[in-house]
Amino acid sequence: MSEDRLGRILDAAYACFTRHGVRKTTMDDIAAAAGMSRPAVYQYVRNKDDVFRRLAAGIFAGALDRARDAAVSDGTLAQRLDRILAQRLSLRQRLFQESPHAAELIGESAQVSADLEGAFLADLAELLTVTITDAASQADLALRDADAREIAELALALTRGLETDLADPDRARERLRSGVALLIAGVAATAQSGSR
Repeated sequence: MSEDRLGRILDAAYACFTRHGVRKTTMDDIAAAAGMSRPAVYQYVRNKDDVFRRLAAGIFAGALDRARDAAVSDGTLAQRLDRILAQRLSLRQRLFQESPHAAELIGESAQVSADLEGAFLADLAELLTVTITDAASQADLALRDADAREIAELALALTRGLETDLADPDRARERLRSGVALLIAGVAATAQSGSR
């Protein structure tokens, strides 16, 4: 029962944050949107920052779960990396599509959850590194762990770069797909020339 109420509070907070922005949203707004009294909301969360952190943690956890599923899905290495990275890109795209306050939610308010985003990015980098390393060993390519990590970091940097212009979500997604394919083609070419 308490998980249902917390979920209702977090859903209400997301609706309020995306509609009004974090700064203008009050705990009264969240309580009203959740259909609860303010004292009842405080039984589940400490304050607005706590709500924001819990909401961000849930969003990052869901994206990481989807990225892990993508890592073990069928397809080429480029396709799997693209699907992993798409989870990061889609977080930003969704927010910009759903809220005129996306910049606030990602910028100032994100400072409240910067450590959560840092952990999410570290987990993504590790997932990408493991996926690259496993694919290289299956293809009998000599690839050091440090090289796999560098490729993972470059792929994440590509995604971060694409997040700066989300006006056309389809174009950003297409560029991610192309960028990952080029990165992997370069890795394959370098590995083949190095083995000669």
